[in-house]
Amino acid sequence: MKNFVKNLALSALILAIAAPSFAAKKAPKVKTNKDGTVDIELWYGMSMSEAGAPPSDWIAYKIIKDKLKINLKATGLPSSEKDQDQKINAAGAANALPDIFMVSSSVYPKLVQQKLLAPVEDMYAMMPTRTAKLYDKDAQAFPLQSDGKSYALAQPGSIVRNESILIRKDWLDKLGLSIPKTTDEFLAVMKAFTERDPDGNGKKDTYGYGAFLEASPANETPGRRFDPLMGAFGVPGTWNLSSVKTAGLNINKPEYYDALVYVKSIIDAGYIDPNWMAYQKDDYRAAWKQGKFGIMREQNAAYASEANYAPFDNNFPNGEWKIINPPVGPKGYSSNGTYSQAYRMYAISAKAEKAGKKPYIAKLLEWMSSDEGYYLLGWGVEGVNYKKNAQGVPVVDGIPDAKLGFTKPAALPLTQMRNMVYYNGDIELAARYPTYKTAKSGKTMSSLVALREMQATPWTACIGQDKMPVPNADLERFYQQGVIEFLTGKRVLNPENWKAWLAEFNKMGGQAWEAEGIKLAKEMRLIK
Repeated sequence: MKNFVKNLALSALILAIAAPSFAAKKAPKVKTNKDGTVDIELWYGMSMSEAGAPPSDWIAYKIIKDKLKINLKATGLPSSEKDQDQKINAAGAANALPDIFMVSSSVYPKLVQQKLLAPVEDMYAMMPTRTAKLYDKDAQAFPLQSDGKSYALAQPGSIVRNESILIRKDWLDKLGLSIPKTTDEFLAVMKAFTERDPDGNGKKDTYGYGAFLEASPANETPGRRFDPLMGAFGVPGTWNLSSVKTAGLNINKPEYYDALVYVKSIIDAGYIDPNWMAYQKDDYRAAWKQGKFGIMREQNAAYASEANYAPFDNNFPNGEWKIINPPVGPKGYSSNGTYSQAYRMYAISAKAEKAGKKPYIAKLLEWMSSDEGYYLLGWGVEGVNYKKNAQGVPVVDGIPDAKLGFTKPAALPLTQMRNMVYYNGDIELAARYPTYKTAKSGKTMSSLVALREMQATPWTACIGQDKMPVPNADLERFYQQGVIEFLTGKRVLNPENWKAWLAEFNKMGGQAWEAEGIKLAKEMRLIK
């Protein structure tokens, strides 16, 4: 027993002595300069390539050095993606990638295969502020590779989910109706808006739904104005990229037929503005401002910005549009449509991880998303390049030298890295979408408030749909013409006719198009 205790103690002593070496392997000791700083090399995407790089005495360099103990060497990448890719590929081939760099989605997987990048999942916990602002679940999933790891940090680069179903709340109130929720309830409200004179002018000149044809590779016929109706059956947009199991063209799914039957019932009953096939976008927008229909899908600024809302306010000062959820279908589906986020990806080189620099890079990125870094990189120096208004939004009004305002050429080099901190937050968008009072009715309106409400409604993620293959001209024509003919009655919409048309569609290239898309989506890790 004594020997056992003695051996156990000896083992514990050996482990204690060995522990530092084990820790060293997990966290390599980083090389520091004489002043205690760590060199970090960054290749970033410039906001304006013609504006030039930040000066060598840029205050951000000093703050980063003093506060973070990082000696930052930042280099702007070429403006064209082709030249960026060439520079990154050349550096990869020479094993000379910088510590952190922006990388395109086409080059990224090649660098992963060459084992030149470090996994980044552990970095999210190191930078909680930045992660909360920039890296939601879609962003974290976007760079995932076949080994289940991410080797890049993906941040959003565009505003998404900025459209929604809107309804004339004043019409609902006049007719004593509640906000519809299901497809049946929407149909009943459309009927009332069409037949019960909701505007009270004594004429039969209003309709339940407004739309126009707006097909695109991501939103095939009948287009995204109908997506909230198609979404009630689980088939908004062209592609389903929700999983490997369900991936494919929506038109080949049984629910697509059910959705067409529902849309056709609205058309047949006359509940849709009869000009929907002739309207262009401007005609459609003029029509809702003239009070032609009571339910629509519209974009936040096209609806709520001062210039766009003014005609409606002038025509109907007591009118009121309300953003609501899209209808819920018989199987519980509900969606305004599909969305795909564009991402800027920043990768960490494997060499930087080996040198122990990853925690310093995380510290740098976290600082960038702090208030200090966010405003400094986004707008410059407060009191010199901008002042904050009452809402905390940077403006140039009242700064000592107008030539140094953040929008002026002299200040543009100071915000070259703003794309590393912008995340389409309220501060960034407030200047684009100001709050105002309408001229005639005195309502308080904001495109930003509308945007946030729209983004909170149900949507269907279809990340990467813009990268999917498109059909050839003949197949696309057959697709669009066939769907329209079924909706308008030129073809009888019944299960037999639909099945026969769909078989012809797949025979002439639809099946091959779908197979090509699924293959590409798997290769790009768009479906998992």
